[in-house]
Amino acid sequence: MYSKYQQLLDELSLKSSKRFLPESIPSSMINLSSNDYLGLMHNSSLKQQFLKENPIEKIKFSSSSSRILTFNSAPHLRLEKIMANAFNREACLVFSSGYHANLGILPALTSKKDLIIADKKVHASLIDGIRLSQAEFKRFNHLDYVQLEKLLIENRERYEQIFIVCESIYSMDGDCSDLQKLVALKKKYNAYLYVDEAHAFGVRGQNGLGLCEEQHCIDDIDFIIGTFGKAIASYGAYIVCNDVIKQYLVNSCRSLIYTTALPPINVEWTSFIVEQLSGFTELRQQLYHLSKVMADLLQSESKTHIIPFILGPNDIAVKCSQYMRQNGFYVLPIRHPTVSLGTARLRISLTADISLSKISEISNCLQAFSKEL
Repeated sequence: MYSKYQQLLDELSLKSSKRFLPESIPSSMINLSSNDYLGLMHNSSLKQQFLKENPIEKIKFSSSSSRILTFNSAPHLRLEKIMANAFNREACLVFSSGYHANLGILPALTSKKDLIIADKKVHASLIDGIRLSQAEFKRFNHLDYVQLEKLLIENRERYEQIFIVCESIYSMDGDCSDLQKLVALKKKYNAYLYVDEAHAFGVRGQNGLGLCEEQHCIDDIDFIIGTFGKAIASYGAYIVCNDVIKQYLVNSCRSLIYTTALPPINVEWTSFIVEQLSGFTELRQQLYHLSKVMADLLQSESKTHIIPFILGPNDIAVKCSQYMRQNGFYVLPIRHPTVSLGTARLRISLTADISLSKISEISNCLQAFSKEL
């Protein structure tokens, strides 16, 4: 009965593409596949302070319904107010995850009369959201704003609305969008700009608000999306926008309407961290320094805390991952279809609590493996 699926699994194995749910990471290993960029997840003093201010017996552990029904709670409203004030924007709407946000927002905002133009390397959650929408869809080559402008020129008069979609920091390559250029293009051609800040929120900008803050264009981006499950060491996601868009999404975004609300304990923890975000400057500086040292050692062009070590074939990436684990470093292989065929890699995801001496060890291990090929 299930032979078809077993055959497909066998084919994935032959291509070194089969995924597994990994076991727990031994505490003795350095985790290089985590998105805990500021190292807050294991910060015991923050946890103690949080529990002192929020006695565990008074916090609800479950929402048990969507926000549309019975659980538009005070903690949810407070977090949205904190976020809107931080960005100095009219409104913020909190989602249950980054995937829920990207899956639901674009389908809610677009129609058959609209066009979405996305960078070719946007995240799978954005691709899924675009596919669920009724809008036409075109892609421009990664960070190729000349091609993007050509697409805008060719299509502006053919569609009612155009949405430019990008990430600020791309999760597999660690490179950055030029948000100022994108803002200029969206203004020139009267388009909307949708920016996913998942890998920048918390770690970039003077106050940790992301690349939009660093590049001084918070006010000019129509939809700023980000997650709390990475640098913030919590769970959930957000869109920062104007109040009209927020109210429209409340009435039309299926991934918000038909999803159980985030548990209050997560929301309270997120608010607790976000309120301190501007004070984590030292951690952001440490992460920047570690990233620069690692990039220099590996001769990488990455300007962020995400440093790809590209190996090519899937099986080589798998072997390199195994080699790194044998040497005390947990870093998983990233393979097709997550990345293009022939560009399998180790995605080195640095966190602020890694020591400088470990950076050298990581580089030495990677270079030792490369010499054995």
